[in-house]
Amino acid sequence: MPFKPFRNPYYAGPASDHFDGRRFFNPGGEMPAPFGAILRWQMARGREAWAPEVDHPVPADRPPRSVEGARLRVLAIGHASFLYQTGGLNILVDPIFSERCPDGLGPRRHNRPGVAFEDLPPIHVVCLTHSHYDHMDRATLERLDRRDRPRFVVPLGCDRLIRAWRPGAEVSAHDWHERVVLGEGVAVTFDPTHHWSARGVFDRRMTLWASFAFETPAGLVYHIGDTGFFGGRNYRAARARFGAPKLAVIPIGAYRPRSVMRPQHQDPDEAVRGALFLGAEFALGSHWGTFQLTDEPVGDPPARLTAACRRWGLAPERFVAAPPGLVAELPLRLDVPPPPVLAETPETTAPSRHAED
Repeated sequence: MPFKPFRNPYYAGPASDHFDGRRFFNPGGEMPAPFGAILRWQMARGREAWAPEVDHPVPADRPPRSVEGARLRVLAIGHASFLYQTGGLNILVDPIFSERCPDGLGPRRHNRPGVAFEDLPPIHVVCLTHSHYDHMDRATLERLDRRDRPRFVVPLGCDRLIRAWRPGAEVSAHDWHERVVLGEGVAVTFDPTHHWSARGVFDRRMTLWASFAFETPAGLVYHIGDTGFFGGRNYRAARARFGAPKLAVIPIGAYRPRSVMRPQHQDPDEAVRGALFLGAEFALGSHWGTFQLTDEPVGDPPARLTAACRRWGLAPERFVAAPPGLVAELPLRLDVPPPPVLAETPETTAPSRHAED
């Protein structure tokens, strides 16, 4: 979409505690790494290339057409894409089925989606956390709109993009703390996360970013968009607002080098602390193993996740790095110790440090 760099082409609204009249920001938080720092990192990086195909031992799923009653079925599709089925609704979050990110140009996919696009059930709602290409994939969204005409529920400003791509699409845009009813017994509340947004060089932070608190017949699900740890503040605030979730989906990848990624992507150790601050009964690790966006080896996030669970006293069965095709269902029965209560100390709230920094 063409625009002049001195104005916001996506959203016009009053200033708030996270919008200055032109750009969104993280209240009390850090700015993303400047473009120059990212460019220097990209030019100097010496990362280990992932294998062309990353093998995961979970077969592709064929979801049911619907899930009724007080049940919830969750399918990890790959990267940050998840399918939630509950109360007769089929909800996709951040779907990307393209082979590259951005489609046709960027890093290639290293594993197949956890469900073939053709095997998706009819999709009623698509929720997007923010506008980055690995979360808001135009080709996938257009394909879904042509097939199912779903309702798009997105953060402020992202609606302009969808309307430009698919005139006539049903789309609504929402601010942090807005609650949206999706169906009988199912609702979503937009919640703060510590991140940023962009589709190009000149539109940084001109659309909002968010996490989602899903109310479902099976209980609360907290789905976290990309985020820096930010001392665990957003996790603790979410626990105070919504209570402890039955399930949390928490990003664990795209964290190296920390000097660049720390404000925008937490590492696995921070993710475990976040899960404990939330009081989540069970967590799935997202945002790893599909697109090589940063410098960590492909197996690093799950290995560090297991180590972090042991460090903080969380049974590893309660926080699983979700490969494509993994299915979880609520109600959930785990014969392992409950999550420990994490006391707030300088150690638990400080960002992790890695030797490579």
